[in-house]
Amino acid sequence: MHSVVVGGTRGIGREVAAYLAARGDKVSVLSRSGPPGKLKGNRHVSYWSVDVRDDGKVESTLRAVVKKGGRIDNLVFLQRHRGDGDDWLDEIHTSLTATKHVVEVLQGTFCQVGGSIVIVSSINAQFIAPYLPLGYHTVKAALVQMARYWAVTLGACGIRVNSVSPGTVLKDESKEFYLSNRPLADLYRRIIPLGRLGHASEVAKVVGFLCSDQSSFVTGQDIVVDGGVSVQWQESLARELVSLAHRGTSKQTKLKSK
Repeated sequence: MHSVVVGGTRGIGREVAAYLAARGDKVSVLSRSGPPGKLKGNRHVSYWSVDVRDDGKVESTLRAVVKKGGRIDNLVFLQRHRGDGDDWLDEIHTSLTATKHVVEVLQGTFCQVGGSIVIVSSINAQFIAPYLPLGYHTVKAALVQMARYWAVTLGACGIRVNSVSPGTVLKDESKEFYLSNRPLADLYRRIIPLGRLGHASEVAKVVGFLCSDQSSFVTGQDIVVDGGVSVQWQESLARELVSLAHRGTSKQTKLKSK
């Protein structure tokens, strides 16, 4: 099985590439950066350096990917805008325009054999995090709708298209921050119904499920992977925070009185 991962060298993308390779897929990763340390030398994974905003380079790279790896069975999108630049235009070009372009380039190949497309979005497609820019929220919402659109228009070709929307999960790049910040980690454990933070590898397993015959009749769906935090009423979370703050204040008062 040949799986192409667009944006597979960081965070969840790296875990997706590792998971698919571990089950025996030939994995072709398209990214601006080279292979991460944990996947260097993995015989199942090949890396193709390309800026997804460069349409001509993307097309030539995809032709080379198919020539080397054979027909594509799974296509997974995880790329996002990082670094300097216009938070609006670059987000749209990197996440939306590039995804549309890759699907259109490969559509003919897919329609011959069927397959699975998985687009990794975010719970910020539905909810607002003020510390993240407008462009990020906009593209995440649009990606979910693109998956739904393609699920309908490409279904007759045997192509299943779904999206995955992770919440906050522990990644190699960020886990030290969360695990070393005890009050924040404790807060997440209290507000997440499953009582813990998730891991990027757990999101990768959901992507892997959608890129397998086990999901052969699943298409047009957005699967939220957040430990259940998004199904809670905001008011209940607010009450929990107030309760925690009150207990913390009471504890400090008792300590001072001793």
